[in-house]
Amino acid sequence: MRSLYWFRSDLRLMDNLALAEAISSSDFLMAVFILTPITWQAHYAAPCKIRFLLDNLKLLSEALWNKGIPLLLRKGPCFSDCPKVLAKLCNEYDIDAIHFNHEYQIDERMRDEGVTTQLASHVTVNTYHQQLVLPPGIVLSKQKTPFKIFTPFKHAWLAKAHEQQAWRTCKAVKKTFKSGLKPDPIPSRLQGFTGQKIDLHWEAGEEAAQKKLNAFCQDKIHDYQKHRDYPNLDGTSQLSPYLAQGVISPRQCITAALEACDIADIDTMNRAEGAATWISELIWRDFYNHIIYFHPNICRHKPYRLKTDDIPWRYDDNLLAAWKNGMTGFPIVDASMRQLLQTGWMHNRLRMVTAMFLSKILLLDWRLGEKHFMQHLIDGDFAANNGGWQWCASTGTDAVPYFRIFNPTTQSQRFDPAGDFIRRFCPELSHLDSKTIHNPFAFGVKLGELPYPQPIVDYKAMRQTTIDVFKRI
Repeated sequence: MRSLYWFRSDLRLMDNLALAEAISSSDFLMAVFILTPITWQAHYAAPCKIRFLLDNLKLLSEALWNKGIPLLLRKGPCFSDCPKVLAKLCNEYDIDAIHFNHEYQIDERMRDEGVTTQLASHVTVNTYHQQLVLPPGIVLSKQKTPFKIFTPFKHAWLAKAHEQQAWRTCKAVKKTFKSGLKPDPIPSRLQGFTGQKIDLHWEAGEEAAQKKLNAFCQDKIHDYQKHRDYPNLDGTSQLSPYLAQGVISPRQCITAALEACDIADIDTMNRAEGAATWISELIWRDFYNHIIYFHPNICRHKPYRLKTDDIPWRYDDNLLAAWKNGMTGFPIVDASMRQLLQTGWMHNRLRMVTAMFLSKILLLDWRLGEKHFMQHLIDGDFAANNGGWQWCASTGTDAVPYFRIFNPTTQSQRFDPAGDFIRRFCPELSHLDSKTIHNPFAFGVKLGELPYPQPIVDYKAMRQTTIDVFKRI
């Protein structure tokens, strides 16, 4: 059997059932990754994410070549070009079967349907569900309908994962090939994705991802519940960039978490609070992917709650620019937005604070913020990003009630009490004491005494305006 493996958001050898099946069933195996820069730009992919992608591809290619599997690189440049690119490869190398993993966004599903249609007459198309722990359609209500709320979804998810032992990883196949082909060189940069210049905090490759996972499970997971909301503490796993590109799987994460806490099965994870809280975040990842699968219009910029499209969102370029650049006059918001620009990442608590500030205090369209995050996040993942934004804007499934609006000063005082995070990213405020730094002009600083803007809106007034707007719909 001569086979082709098509890599996408599954850039790993370990715990990859699709790749394991391709290896075990083939006498000849080659792999391909298709660059689709025009589609990536249409999806607002961040330059730092594409750079991280290329770094991961380079190490993946080396690991594959150690098994005698050449990784070829082709350029679409759009999703719509993938069927003909793969058809040409299959014809050129007499391929009998192609293997790839499912993806759940509407454009990706349409791309894959086109590939199957193009190849099905002469190539066996083998597809697998490996991006999530449980694929869409597996976790349903008693009425056999998709869940709309996370908590009942989680209960059903845990029962199904336990029943199927779905969280357990698959074993790699120990087999090598002799191929006359050589892998293609992987570029370090891609034209059109060079604008965001940051020093990547994340080392590429499966080995680095596994190392970070092990370190988290050994040192931090037990205190995850207590430390995860504090941005100045290194209390989170920071594995999201690897999960977004499939360099590590959610099953590997769950397995490592349970082993670290000496838990035998996922149905007893609540015995370890830190692990249970972290695994719940991975279940949220499944949940949001199920939502976009069953509600594909979300991928077309529609809110889950369609009635919220009647909200008269504001489109003020000056307010939006102040938010994007971390110049709102609200220190925790500004420090968070500058963290995003400087590092390509933002602490999850701060993603909620800044998203709610844009949508509920500035009353700007949440989709403007969703786009900006995707354009800068190294871990940009549509389902998670969209789900988080719609939760904060009260337009999505399981959304926060519209009248719940984070007070940025209160959030700052609670989760950065000494102001250390603010000092790191807003150095012009570094000399202020731990009280004043959270809201300088409210705590005695006079205008003109700081090279820092005064608040661009009145929080209390805008909070009431937002509540009134939501009430009307």
